[in-house]
Amino acid sequence: MIDITVSGLEKSFEVGKKILDGLSFTVNSGEHIGILGPNGCGKTTLLRILCGELEPDAGEARVAPGRRIGLISQIPVFPEGWTTEDVLRDAQRRLYGISRRLEELGALMAHDASPALLREYDTLSDDFRRLGGWEMDSERSRVANGLDITPAMRSQPFDTLSGGERTRVNLARLLLEDTDILLLDEPTNHLDLHAAEWLEEYIRRFKGTVLSISHDRYFLDVAAQRCIEIVDGRAEFYSGNYSFYVVERQRRFEEKLRQYEKDQAKIEQLQRAADKLHLWAFMGADKLHKRAFSMEKRIERLSQSEKPAEARRLSVKFREREFSGDEAIVAEGLEKGFAGRVLFSGVSLEVTGGERIALVGDNGAGKTTFLRLLMGEEEPDAGYIYRGPAIRAAYLPQIVRFTDERRTMLDTMLWDCRVQPQEARDRLAAFGFRGEDVFKTVGSLSGGEKSRLRLCMLMGGEINLLVLDEPTNHLDIASREWMEDALEDYEQTLLFVSHDRYFIEKFATRIWSLENGSLTDFRGGWEEFRQWRERQAVFSRSAAKAEKKENRDTRPPRPANAERLIAKTEREIAALEEKIAALDREAEEYGSDYEKLLELGAKKEELDRRLMALYEKWEELNA
Repeated sequence: MIDITVSGLEKSFEVGKKILDGLSFTVNSGEHIGILGPNGCGKTTLLRILCGELEPDAGEARVAPGRRIGLISQIPVFPEGWTTEDVLRDAQRRLYGISRRLEELGALMAHDASPALLREYDTLSDDFRRLGGWEMDSERSRVANGLDITPAMRSQPFDTLSGGERTRVNLARLLLEDTDILLLDEPTNHLDLHAAEWLEEYIRRFKGTVLSISHDRYFLDVAAQRCIEIVDGRAEFYSGNYSFYVVERQRRFEEKLRQYEKDQAKIEQLQRAADKLHLWAFMGADKLHKRAFSMEKRIERLSQSEKPAEARRLSVKFREREFSGDEAIVAEGLEKGFAGRVLFSGVSLEVTGGERIALVGDNGAGKTTFLRLLMGEEEPDAGYIYRGPAIRAAYLPQIVRFTDERRTMLDTMLWDCRVQPQEARDRLAAFGFRGEDVFKTVGSLSGGEKSRLRLCMLMGGEINLLVLDEPTNHLDIASREWMEDALEDYEQTLLFVSHDRYFIEKFATRIWSLENGSLTDFRGGWEEFRQWRERQAVFSRSAAKAEKKENRDTRPPRPANAERLIAKTEREIAALEEKIAALDREAEEYGSDYEKLLELGAKKEELDRRLMALYEKWEELNA
């Protein structure tokens, strides 16, 4: 069954510039699709058209009838005074509505057991069970906990949440709704590693259809079964996840390049032959003109193919200062807190030259504070930090600011980096700032552009310790690859905070995990750390089971008649279960006698209550 059909879709916001230009594709029910393309190519526009928020200029986007669709980027306006819990409960309003109606029907049937009421009650009971009504409270808590929506946040007024917190709550609301098609626009933004991993697992198990836009390449690897790339307003198809897309895109580029070079060689050969034929025709063989014109038509057809363009790569490298010494950073007994809350304590570590360290942890764990301590921008409450005398550090903060945001990018380079205009323009061009772009004021730049500009400025100095705080935030995939190119050949000490697991896996050879006020120092990459963490969780569960068993073994012995009471209770349970089965068989015989069915239903209800009481008694005796 096809859930989504997009046919000849066109959309433009400026005259003569189409964002979508004949976009066409279909999505089958249950498919998980990654939508790829650079910023501004029309990915978000496509999702807004699919959910009916925008109208296309031409073409159509159809969603299969009866399929419920949800878009993560839309945050509805809720009534004043609603708490986060109210917002989450609103996502289950259909189940709450069924529950209220069942209560009303139960009250009505006490006085009027009409066939219509019985039919409605049976239908709604089945819907309530099928839609997960009995587990809706536990499901709400499961989703909230997975996305780091704490009990304190759940009781907090929704209007007082930060933008990132509202996005997380909105994502939870969307997951809790009875939605057939999920449209996810940067779903891992504002999520820490724990929540991003939980969401990946949720999407992987989700049976419905998913379209995901994301710059998180690790997420796309897990959450996408195939990819659609928007190129010049049209769709390119890749039958695999992001890693497959990267390899296949390069293969297609090389194939197009080979074909282009082959066409150019053929054009050159045909042109020489046509020139000779024209020459011979002028010398008396007029018929050869016709053959030459035929060749020139073929040349014209071959000339229409354009040379495939590969994404620009960074062409600059860090100017490194060679490290000399045994220790780059030493910390001993480090402690820091704010407003009576200790972020971390007892942190002791040593860093040697050339190490690549990723600092990871949940939001609010103190990662940025830890970096500021290392850079000397904060003072520890206890302990000390020592940086080697040969260390020359550069710091890219999460929020980039400049000395004067009214200056242009070019002026900022000239004033802050003390370089000549040509060198400034060359370095800016290497980071993708070309032509008139360099005359934009730095205050008007996006967060990603500011990070790129700051990195461009840092690369001019001789450094041997590079500290980066969320360097890939706000960057699209192409820009993240640019940054990776810049760091690829950097061989000095690198310390960075990141939620981009693709980036962490590529660069980190050591993981610092900041959690519950302490820092775990792991020697290895991200995948090795993740596997180690899973093993530790298994060991912890095994230890807890062993402790529980030990506690059971040390309890006083059971009373002498306990086994006899358990056996008696089990016989009573078996007898009741047999009576309930007999009532079910009798109900099948009287399927059209509603009075008899009502009588049998009342008997079964009473037996069910007695059975539940026996189960509880059996559990108590076994405990």
